[in-house]
Amino acid sequence: MTRAARRPSALAISAALTLFCAMAVPKSARAQDAGAASGAISGCVEQVPSGVTKPTIRETFPDRGLSGYTRELVLTVKHGKGEALYSLDPATSTASQLAKELKAAGFVLPNPDGGAGSRISEPVAVEGAEGRAVSTMTIPLLLLPPNAGRNYMTLPPMPVTVLRANGAPMTVCTKAHSIRVEDPIAEEPDPKPKENPAPIPQTEEWTQLKNAVFLGLLAVIGAIILFAIARQVAKRERVLPPPPPPRPPWEIALESLDSIRFSGALADQRYDHFVDRVNDTLRQYLGARYGFDGLESTTDEILVALRSRLPDDKRETVETLLRETDLFKFANLQPSKEECERALERGEMIVRKTMPFMDRVDAMPASMPPPKSPSKPSAEVRRATPSTSPSPYAPPEKPVPPENSVPPENSAPSENAVAPEKPEGSSSP
Repeated sequence: MTRAARRPSALAISAALTLFCAMAVPKSARAQDAGAASGAISGCVEQVPSGVTKPTIRETFPDRGLSGYTRELVLTVKHGKGEALYSLDPATSTASQLAKELKAAGFVLPNPDGGAGSRISEPVAVEGAEGRAVSTMTIPLLLLPPNAGRNYMTLPPMPVTVLRANGAPMTVCTKAHSIRVEDPIAEEPDPKPKENPAPIPQTEEWTQLKNAVFLGLLAVIGAIILFAIARQVAKRERVLPPPPPPRPPWEIALESLDSIRFSGALADQRYDHFVDRVNDTLRQYLGARYGFDGLESTTDEILVALRSRLPDDKRETVETLLRETDLFKFANLQPSKEECERALERGEMIVRKTMPFMDRVDAMPASMPPPKSPSKPSAEVRRATPSTSPSPYAPPEKPVPPENSVPPENSAPSENAVAPEKPEGSSSP
C-alpha cells in the first residue's frame, strides 16, 4: 500500500478519537464550562450591580445521608451593613424552577408551612470590618434518591438573594455539593418494619371558637363602656322637684288638739295624760310659731320669748294655761273632766288667736268705718242703664211711671197708694 493511500485512514482515526473524547466528558462538566463562560452556574444566574461589593458565602453541607431524611445546607453570608438575606417565596417562578432542578437531582425543599422551612438569623456586625455584617441561612433538603441502595447525588448550585439597603435585590450562587445517600436499612442484616412514630400534635384553626371569643370580647368591652357611661350619667346632679311646703304650725296644732279630743282619754278617765298632751301641743306650737324650742323651754323662758311677739292680753292667756297645766303635770294634782275640757278649749283659742290672719285683724284700728252696703240704684239710673233684650217667652214688664208724672183721672187708686196730704184750713167736701 502506498503512502498516499494510508493518509486518509489516519485522518479518519483522529476524527473518531476526537468525537469519542467529546462524548466521554460528563454533561455536568460541559454545563459548568458553559455557565462559567456566560456567568450562569447550572441554571443559577448571579446578578451583582457594578460597583457593589459581592457578598461572600461560606458553605457547609454533609457528604453522607440517609434516604428519606433531611440534611441541612448552612450558608454563612458576609454582606454589607444594612443588607439582609431574603428567602425565596415558593409561589414565585424562580422557586418553582429551582424546585424542578432539585427534584431532578434527588432533593426536595420541605413545605415552609409545615415548620421545616429555611431559617435566617439576624445580621451580626463583623469586628474589624466596618460596614460589613454576617447572616446565617439554614436550608433543609429532603433526600429522595431515584434508585434503592447506595446513590451518589450532586446538589446543584442554589441562588441566594441579598436585599440591599435601597431595596434592590442581588443574587449570588452557591457551589455544587456531592453526597452519598444510603438506605436506612442498608447496614442491617435482618431489617424489620418499624412501628409507626408517636403522633405529632397538629395545629388547627378553630374558626367557630375564635369568632365566639371575639364576639365575647366585644360584648365585654361594650358592657364596660355602657357601665362607664351609666356611671357618669348617674354622677350628674339630678334636678329634683322642690319639696312640698311645710305645713303651718297652727294647722298641725289644731289637728293635734282635735286628735286629743277624740283620743278617748276622757272616757278612760286618764285626765293627767289628757292635760299633759294639751300642754306639750301648746308648747310645740308656740316654739314653731315664734322660732324657739318650745318643748325644751320652761314656762318662764317661753314667756320671755313671747314678750316682744304677743300683746299683753294674749300673753297672759298663754301664761295662765301653761301654769295651770304645769300644776297638773309636775305637782301630781288630779284634774277634773271639766278642767280638761276647759284646757283643751283654751288651747284651741290661743292657737286661733295667734294665727297670722288673726294678728292682722287684731292690728286693724277700731275707728275704721265699716264698709258701705251697696244701695239700690235710683229710677233715673235704672232708666239710663241699658237693659238686655227680653226673651220672647217672658211676660211683658209693667212700665214704670216717672217720678213727677200725674196719674190719669179715670185710674182708680191702688190699695197701697198713699193719700195726698190736705193743705191746712181746707175741709173735706
